[in-house]
Formats: sequence, C-alpha cells, structure tokens
Amino acid sequence: MSYEYKVVPAPTRGLKAKGVKTAEDRFAHALETEMNTLATDGWEYLRTDTLPAEQREGLMGKTTVYQNVLVFRREREPVQKAALQPILKTPTPPVVTEKTGEERVAERKTVVAPPKPLTTAKPPSPPDLAAE
Repeated sequence: MSYEYKVVPAPTRGLKAKGVKTAEDRFAHALETEMNTLATDGWEYLRTDTLPAEQREGLMGKTTVYQNVLVFRREREPVQKAALQPILKTPTPPVVTEKTGEERVAERKTVVAPPKPLTTAKPPSPPDLAAE
C-alpha cells in the first residue's frame, strides 16, 4: 500500500466562531477547520512537525526560523498493470503507388525556385558644396 502526502502550514491565528471566546479555543477551532477541510478530500491527519527554515534578514544576512506544518496522507489509487505496459503497435508499411510519366513531369514542373536575394541600391551622393 502506498501513500501520497500533503504538507500545509499550521494556522498561526485562531478563527472566530459563535461560542468560541478564548484565544486557545479559537486556535483549536482553526486547526479543526483545516483538518476537516482536508478530510473531505480524503486526507488523513498524520502528524505536526516543527522544521527549521532559512530566511533572509536585511541585504546579506540569513536567519533560521521554525515553521509548524501539518502532515496529511491518503492512499494512492492502485495502478493497473495494463496501464504500465506500453501498447505495442505494428507499424503499417507505407503505401507505394506507381506514378505515370505525366505525373512525374507535373511534379518536376511544380518545383519552386528559391527567392532572389534583395539588391541594395546605392544611396545618392551628397551634393558638392565646393562647386557653388
């Protein structure tokens, strides 16, 4: 049995809801909402991890911050063996037809000549100012 995994950032703020008053309850409600949303798509909650991540600080500096993530998993759909095997097709031989003499002559007449190169014209020479 193989699984696919989904990792999402853990909520950092609570969600307001009717009857949910304290910050802890709002945070728990935010977690519950995220988990239930993913559960409707077949994702099963696996665990929460805290992992280090580098972040830029200023122009050249780096600092390490810790990210909280929720890890979910679900079973992959089984792959059918028929889908794994390539479909072998026998190549069809090209159809060769005998051309008549008139068809060969017509083919030779329809050959397109390559385009002629563009010729550049000389720019007119400036008038001679000394002659005036």
